[in-house]
Amino acid sequence: MPERQEQIVISGVGVITCFGVGIELLWDAMIEGRTGLKRIERFDPSGFSSQIAGELPEDDFKVRKIVPKSHRKATKVMCRDTELAVGAAADAVKSAGLTTAATSDEPPTIAPDRVGCHIGAGLISAEVNELGAALVTSKKEDGTFDLAHWGAEGMQNLTPLWLLKYLPNMLACHVTIVHNSQGPSNTITCCEASSGLSIAESRRVIRRGDADACLSGGAEDRVNPLALYRQHCTGRLVDSDGSGDMSALITPFANDASGTAIGEGGGILIVEANSSCTKRGGSPWCTIDGVGCRQSFTNSPLDADPGALASATNKALVEANCDASEIDVIVPLGSGIKQLDDAEREGLTVVFGDRLPTIPTITTIPYTGNCMAGNGAIALSVAAKSIKEQQIPARLGATETDGIDAGRYESTQMRINKVLVISPSEGGQCVAIVLGKVQA
Repeated sequence: MPERQEQIVISGVGVITCFGVGIELLWDAMIEGRTGLKRIERFDPSGFSSQIAGELPEDDFKVRKIVPKSHRKATKVMCRDTELAVGAAADAVKSAGLTTAATSDEPPTIAPDRVGCHIGAGLISAEVNELGAALVTSKKEDGTFDLAHWGAEGMQNLTPLWLLKYLPNMLACHVTIVHNSQGPSNTITCCEASSGLSIAESRRVIRRGDADACLSGGAEDRVNPLALYRQHCTGRLVDSDGSGDMSALITPFANDASGTAIGEGGGILIVEANSSCTKRGGSPWCTIDGVGCRQSFTNSPLDADPGALASATNKALVEANCDASEIDVIVPLGSGIKQLDDAEREGLTVVFGDRLPTIPTITTIPYTGNCMAGNGAIALSVAAKSIKEQQIPARLGATETDGIDAGRYESTQMRINKVLVISPSEGGQCVAIVLGKVQA
């Protein structure tokens, strides 16, 4: 089936980060230059060299208060990642002015079979108390672990529905059930590239005529001992006991950048055909002009392929019918991991040449930590907000950076027509998306 050649827009933005639910909370913090990184409180992190995170306080978000009464029982089988996706989706639906099964008994704004859902997810970490209570039953008298006993009897001590909490597709599953979205649905698990690839999938589904709108993005919770341990083993994390100036700890593109920090959060965006948005009287935040996806071939979670980054960016520019000179702002991953930052800068230099140091960037990880599968959705949401407000938020990190405009900077107003958002991932995937200002 040939694709519909109509404009695809972002008509609603839902974000959940360490600052709480809603893009305004994150945006206000970024305008003020106020980081959300702090010492982890959810568990004792003292055994780790990196003890900080972009952690959402437990009291700031209760999923049972968001879902309709008919779905509250299901929250018992929601892991934290799913809760974040459900919270962000509720915020996105509200932002777009949509009526769904979760918001009202009135007829839905868009027919349920015309609403799809594509959500990026990560390797979901089990709650230690749940897993530990079962594992301890297979401990030998000498304190060692009996794997044979675990396989034969120990795992039977897990609750019957235990696995349902930790399947990556549960994020999209619960969101579609809550909002009665009956269109095409999918889950993408590609680390930091997950959200962007989900946006690309939603755009493709709409353009081929299988949906009019999609809930799209990603979410992930890394504030978990198992998740923190995995990142610790990769050597990607900055050393910190949580003391000192957190706003200067993650320094994207600095020569002495020493690592990143974990976070929890993500975003769901309403990706919609412009004709659908216009028909229902919606107000789009920005347009999705071009998408480029590539696969890197690297041997380490500390590496990225500059060639793949450049290729993905050029593909997005071609799709957007946009010259590199037309990009006003870049939102890179900007992880603070030196090898990744160097690869991003090198790849972007291939595309933008000597102009790169003059293009302002927006970096989100120094504010929220790296939310992995949810990180791209946060970056895209901030980019959409930046276009809407015609403003660049303040940057945290190093005072100076070489070859790219990413040093500490105060918030400023500027004319913004095109923004490039690029997300290389730990798994080697890379996605670039060009967003545009809605033309009157």
